[in-house]
Amino acid sequence: MRIEYFRAMWGMEQPSLEANLTMIKEGGFDGVEMGVPADNAERRELRSLLDELSLDLIAQQWTIGASPEEHARSFEEQYRRGEECSPLFINSHTGKDYYSTEENLTVFRKVQELEEKTGLQVMHEIHRGRATFSVMATMALIEAMPDIKLTADFSHWCCVHESLLKDQAASVERAIKRSFHLHARVGYAEGPQVTDPRAPEWREEVETHIGWWKKIAAHQQKEGRKVLTICPEFGPPGYQVTLPYTRQPLVNLWEVNCYMKDLLKERLG
Repeated sequence: MRIEYFRAMWGMEQPSLEANLTMIKEGGFDGVEMGVPADNAERRELRSLLDELSLDLIAQQWTIGASPEEHARSFEEQYRRGEECSPLFINSHTGKDYYSTEENLTVFRKVQELEEKTGLQVMHEIHRGRATFSVMATMALIEAMPDIKLTADFSHWCCVHESLLKDQAASVERAIKRSFHLHARVGYAEGPQVTDPRAPEWREEVETHIGWWKKIAAHQQKEGRKVLTICPEFGPPGYQVTLPYTRQPLVNLWEVNCYMKDLLKERLG
């Protein structure tokens, strides 16, 4: 099985799309994970640059609305735009944490319907604020839709459950078996992003996450998958800790994400 590494556009700061994509390519990444522009000309530019630089695309989208039905409609609108750029798949922030399981399933069933019609697959990201915000909520979705495909971002669950999830190991294992893409960010009991994964004080958190990621890779290989995609996704200020008053980041975000890519190439192969 081949592992491909993607850089999120989130946190990239070059002055143009071309400059950002060029930096991603030169940084040794295989592709980019980003939202697909609503503007037709911008979508054409994106697809052209991806082809020119030989980069793959994972299309990111976020459902919005005042009701589950509106979330389902917003998903379809973004999905149709994403299709135009020929991504490997869609990574979706789906539903809301305050909807019931049945309300969230209104959105997930729309996703399933579109997947069956087009063949373009959707991975639902484990994320705070969404249908997958907690272990328990996600287990309910897996019960209702056993074929659900997840993006494993366990950093969010560490924050939500204020732990490294040792007391929910069986449920984490279940999520691992439904994870087809992963976000390589390291969370901790009080937040979704450690200050610097290179620092020794975060060793337990880093090793715990790598342990989960290794299990995902092993399961995908056992299932005969040819490619596993990984996106190191340490984020900018807001997620990233900054100094008081100046709001200067403690570490260089680009360097941290490149470090995670290189570390996982070493640890996962």
